[in-house]
Amino acid sequence: MGLKKSKDKTKAKHSKKTIISLSLFLGPGVILALIFFLAPVILTIALSLTDMDYRFNWDFVGFQNFIDIAHDFLIGMVIKNTLIYVGFTLAFFNIGLALLLSLLTTSISERSGTFFRLIWMLPRLTPSVVYGLLWLWIFDSTRFGLLNSVREMLFGNVEPLDFLSQHPMVVIILANGFVGASFGMILFTSAIKSIPRDYLYAASVDGAGWFFKVRKVILPLLKWQILFTTAYQTLSLLTSFEYILIITDGGPVFSTEVWALYTYHNAFENFRFGFGASLSLILVIIGLVASLIYLKIFKFKEMIQEPRIEVDA
Repeated sequence: MGLKKSKDKTKAKHSKKTIISLSLFLGPGVILALIFFLAPVILTIALSLTDMDYRFNWDFVGFQNFIDIAHDFLIGMVIKNTLIYVGFTLAFFNIGLALLLSLLTTSISERSGTFFRLIWMLPRLTPSVVYGLLWLWIFDSTRFGLLNSVREMLFGNVEPLDFLSQHPMVVIILANGFVGASFGMILFTSAIKSIPRDYLYAASVDGAGWFFKVRKVILPLLKWQILFTTAYQTLSLLTSFEYILIITDGGPVFSTEVWALYTYHNAFENFRFGFGASLSLILVIIGLVASLIYLKIFKFKEMIQEPRIEVDA
């Protein structure tokens, strides 16, 4: 009996030490998550149910903000701009160009590939304001802009092109695309380098060319990385607006006003904090729905299944 009590006391001491150790290691992280994640979520939900403005009043209005969003005459244009901006930037740059760059730079010598990847990292290393001002200079409507200067050198005394006013969405997609491509490029490059060389050697022995190896060997092994990059970059594009704010500020005439920027303008320029919180909540829901769609498209359940060989064994 005494031996059993002694064992129980020892177990209790070990349990106490384990709890203390877990609290010391996980406590700070849990506290930070509660302060910087859970608290803002609760505050945003609470704000969305009020008509708070510059007076910081907390008048409860229920779902009136969401009703106002549905009747907002600008919301159709904002949705269209967001779909164009996210869709084209994601397809052509954040996934398409990133994958092409990683395939090309891993097909040449290591030194040359590293050099070209470093060049493509420069936009991401440049401060946002400086990067935005560079694009404003490139598409400046006067003869001193880079694009118009090149046109003048090639074609003589031609009328300057006001590209930024005529095609603002193209400029926004280019500016964000050249930054976003670097993230996927690094991720895809590391994944390609981790593919066992035996697979590629075996394909070469069978007479496979570069395109066949890319299509049949490399791309099937990049499903996880493509899924993650697509989902992550979609969420990133939905919530990012700093380059649009710097280059066009949503103009001209709301032609580049995307959802995240519209939320910012309403909350911090028009001081409609309750309305802005409602817009941000809808953006979160859109991001969740997009993530679920990606999981379905990429057949996530099949990707996490155990290999058939191990199951049969």
